[in-house]
Amino acid sequence: MAKNHVEVNADLCKSCRVCVETCPKHCLEIGSAINALGYQAVRFDSEECTACGMCFYVCPEPDVLTVIKGDV
Repeated sequence: MAKNHVEVNADLCKSCRVCVETCPKHCLEIGSAINALGYQAVRFDSEECTACGMCFYVCPEPDVLTVIKGDV
């Protein structure tokens, strides 16, 4: 059974932190790896994701976040 999660296209992330601050379950965080643009990209790290999509809607960069609703 797949769980709710967020896929991050790290190479497009500009580390603005809007999604990190918006997530009600604190499922996103700034990672330590530097991406192709020179930013520390966001990474998903939580079992608490409800797939609400708030992170997707607030992200100013297209195609960075994809919210996956699992069969939970």
